[in-house]
Amino acid sequence: MSPHKNVREVMLEAVPSLRAFAISLCGNVDRADDLVQEALLRALANLGSFEPGTNMSAWLFTILRNLFRSEYRKRRREVEDVDGSYAEQLTSLPEQSTRLEINEFRQALKLLPPEQREALILVGASGFSYEEAAKICGCAVGTIKSRVNRARSRLAELLSIDDASDFGADRETRAVVNSDLSNTRRT
Repeated sequence: MSPHKNVREVMLEAVPSLRAFAISLCGNVDRADDLVQEALLRALANLGSFEPGTNMSAWLFTILRNLFRSEYRKRRREVEDVDGSYAEQLTSLPEQSTRLEINEFRQALKLLPPEQREALILVGASGFSYEEAAKICGCAVGTIKSRVNRARSRLAELLSIDDASDFGADRETRAVVNSDLSNTRRT
């Protein structure tokens, strides 16, 4: 944490990334917003356990991830729109090709195993180092690198892309799919 920023400023700066991560975890914007709010409340309530000099953003992501995992275990037995028919009725058809690409990307992202999707979002879209992502996920750095590599390769395959310029105009999307895709090119 920068000595020129207070805790509130650092937390507020992390909200967009926390929100994106929460959406990637639960796939529901409203639940994601609730998850971010609860994570921030827990962080404030436990601010005394934050170690000054460490990465507050990583600490917040860890709280959010742990909160999601706890809620997931509680909700595992709940059945919500299993076949997605209700959710399909609530969506509107995209009006632009960019929205089509984003929807295609979201669908492909959902097909990744949760651990790969989580690692990819942390490293690719949220900008955490492999080391920080490993700490957040509670696993080895090599495991994170492997998960990110497998996730990127699988996304490239699902989306039939040869390099990052084939998909997505925004920085976050490019960061997620950007890698040496020469190993995943279709012949």
